[in-house]
Amino acid sequence: MQNIHQPIWQLSQGHLNLLESCPRKFQHRYLDRLDTSVGIDAHPHQQLGSQFHQLMQQQSLGLPITPLLETDDRLQAWFEAFLQHPPQMIEGEQESEHQRLYWQDGFVLVAIYDLLIQNSHQAQIVDWKTYPLPKQADRLRTHWQTQLYLYVLAETSEYPPDQLSMTYWFAEASAQSGGKASFLTFPYSKAQHQKNQQSLADLLAKLRQELTDYETGEAMPQVALNDGKCVSPNHQCEFAERCQRRLEEEAAIALQDALTDLEAMPEIPLSD
Repeated sequence: MQNIHQPIWQLSQGHLNLLESCPRKFQHRYLDRLDTSVGIDAHPHQQLGSQFHQLMQQQSLGLPITPLLETDDRLQAWFEAFLQHPPQMIEGEQESEHQRLYWQDGFVLVAIYDLLIQNSHQAQIVDWKTYPLPKQADRLRTHWQTQLYLYVLAETSEYPPDQLSMTYWFAEASAQSGGKASFLTFPYSKAQHQKNQQSLADLLAKLRQELTDYETGEAMPQVALNDGKCVSPNHQCEFAERCQRRLEEEAAIALQDALTDLEAMPEIPLSD
């Protein structure tokens, strides 16, 4: 068993979301280093999303963007949508791809903001999304990206939490909106900051114990099979077979089929 104890464990919002979603998947990906996402950046939409982020960074820095715009019609459409239908943004100094680090409970929390706007009395985080506008805004509100980014900004600046906000701007939705910007803004508050602080403390304490147990040979916890994260009609985790969850699912289906067949059998009358 390799020693995963390091002087600094850096955790991004992606780490936190995965850790909360499935600790065993976190183990396979980051401790066992079983990365099954090799080549995932080659997916056309993900490549295009990376190019759009680069485009917005270069535009913010005043660098040439025409060569990038000419590579894909959708990039042009998204950028035109931004020019015509930008999100509501505060006035202030803008920093693109701004990174902040915050040490907590033996871990370093990492936040990288697509755009950070600051003035004398408030600050706003702006994040570019190239996927469709989500139908349920609360899922984004409680996502660790929203919680962590606002939390780190509050802890590493002099702004009170209620002077902070985070805005997601949706490029594809804005391009297809017919003259209306598509964005979601989440204001922050002292109460939400305290809640995030406690949630992080609990999650990091749990992680610290699980890392200690992992070093002694104990695997990190699995999620319940019936929660649909391992195997479902429309989804299969890339580690399902390694976790023997596919076999468990097949066995459960076979058992259910057998019970169904048993219930369908006619009763046999008992002889006197």
